[in-house]
Amino acid sequence: MKLVSYLREETDQLAILVNGQLYNTQELHPDLPNNMGMFLMMWEDVIDVARQADASLKAGKHPGTAKGIPVESVQLLSPVPFPTSCRDGYAFRQHVAAARRNRKVEMIPEFDQYPIFYFTNHNAIQGPGDIHCMPDHFDKLDFELEAAIVICKAGRNITAAEADDYIGGFMIMNDMSARTLQMEEMKLNLGPAKGKDFSTVIGPMLVTPDELEEFLVAAKPGHTGNNYNLKMTCKVNGIQVSEGNMGDMDWTFAEIVERCAYGVNIMPGDVIGSGTVGTGCFLELNGTGKLNDPNYTEQWLQPGDVVEMEIEGLGTLTNTIVKEDTDFSILALKKNV
Repeated sequence: MKLVSYLREETDQLAILVNGQLYNTQELHPDLPNNMGMFLMMWEDVIDVARQADASLKAGKHPGTAKGIPVESVQLLSPVPFPTSCRDGYAFRQHVAAARRNRKVEMIPEFDQYPIFYFTNHNAIQGPGDIHCMPDHFDKLDFELEAAIVICKAGRNITAAEADDYIGGFMIMNDMSARTLQMEEMKLNLGPAKGKDFSTVIGPMLVTPDELEEFLVAAKPGHTGNNYNLKMTCKVNGIQVSEGNMGDMDWTFAEIVERCAYGVNIMPGDVIGSGTVGTGCFLELNGTGKLNDPNYTEQWLQPGDVVEMEIEGLGTLTNTIVKEDTDFSILALKKNV
């Protein structure tokens, strides 16, 4: 099942996507909530009803009073417009190893011992469309190509062996990064904060695990949980800059959920990112380029750039970079410089 949130009469509307048409959930069946937040809160009570409606739509039948709306005719929101929290993991060894190699430091052995994550600003979650950036963000503005999940039922102290049952679906994530702000504050061993908190993009739809069963592959040796052979790419202004695969995740989402839920309640609506796939950001690409050629010209995102991320089975997430009409700078507020 493919679930989409879009703007309808100034509020978020949940719909099922079938063959390019959106069908509003509450018009498919009176028991179905009309927004993703309630759908996730009621997941175990409504998921079978939604699956039956989805199956009917795929069979050419229109249950209830639902009429199809062309997906291209609406303003898409994040599939989970108001997540209860947002964590981002660090699952791809290739990316971590390349980034450390480019900084001329050894691979950190702790990466292979346990998965980690950080909390980012869940109030800055957005979907397809414009990403509004302040002047300081453009000091090495970067994308990060990732996948993300959303939690669909509450839990605590969940083991990796059972954690896949708590995953409602998968989305594309673009963990936007302002690298100069990020690197400055992390010198103080805290963060990332201002380098990350202005925008995290997820979308364009939430795809439930049953839609991806044909792509299931084994987890890496010594790891637990589902893994998926899904090609990942990113284009900037129509030129492909990144390519990877979800199957390259060393730590599975199940293992990341296990760590997230240790001694803590995870809640329906919590979004968790995979971390950046190998080659999945300009920071890594620029570092590799300069390592191989001292004259390599760095590339960073600029106003007007169009970023297109695609993950097989999860759709294409498209955003345009927009500069805010201001010269306000927090970098200029630094003391004693």
